[in-house]
Amino acid sequence: MKKFLLGTVALVAFGAAPVMAADLAARPYMKAPPAMMAPIYNWTGFYIGGHVGGAWAGNNNIDANGGHFLGGLQGGADLQFATNWVVGLEAEYSWLSNNNSGVAFPVLGNVTRNDRGLGSVTGRLGWTWGPGLLYVKGGVGFTDTTLGVTVAGVPTAFAVTGNNKTGYTVGAGLEYMFAPNWSVKGEYQYYNFSNTTFVAPTPVGLIGSSFRNDEHTFKAGVNYRFGWH
Repeated sequence: MKKFLLGTVALVAFGAAPVMAADLAARPYMKAPPAMMAPIYNWTGFYIGGHVGGAWAGNNNIDANGGHFLGGLQGGADLQFATNWVVGLEAEYSWLSNNNSGVAFPVLGNVTRNDRGLGSVTGRLGWTWGPGLLYVKGGVGFTDTTLGVTVAGVPTAFAVTGNNKTGYTVGAGLEYMFAPNWSVKGEYQYYNFSNTTFVAPTPVGLIGSSFRNDEHTFKAGVNYRFGWH
């Protein structure tokens, strides 16, 4: 009897096994999610943008220690090469806030200067690590400025040497891509337009007097870059 019962149980179990296996649903195939691709930053291309900041004259300038608000536009083109290097060309112009400044010289002479704007055309060379670009720049600087002399409050004829409208400029900055096609930058730029010296027939008290024409600027800006990928 025991053998009969054991055989019956084994037969039932053997017959039920395929049925139970069939009842088990096949495990669905789950496709692995695609791996996230890191963005590839490419600085090559054209860009336009705007900036704001401040300008301060040098110590030997008529407007020494004076600060002025500035705002302007820039545009240029960059080329990325050798993986981490970027070379470019940039044009920039900054409008200065009302900048009438003056200084009194001996024998009633008063010199006034009005700086309305600063411009530059510079080359840029930078090193990039993905979204960041550290760069230096240098080239030709331009100034929109007028000079005047008064004696006892009356405009007076004068003559100067070295009152240049063009000079040189150098600077350095950091630019960062924060979104496709968009970047922000912080930059220091120095402009030098040499010295101005008063000569005859300038009022006697001014003859031989001179001052330096230079500006230190700090700017924060944003650029839109075409063709970013």
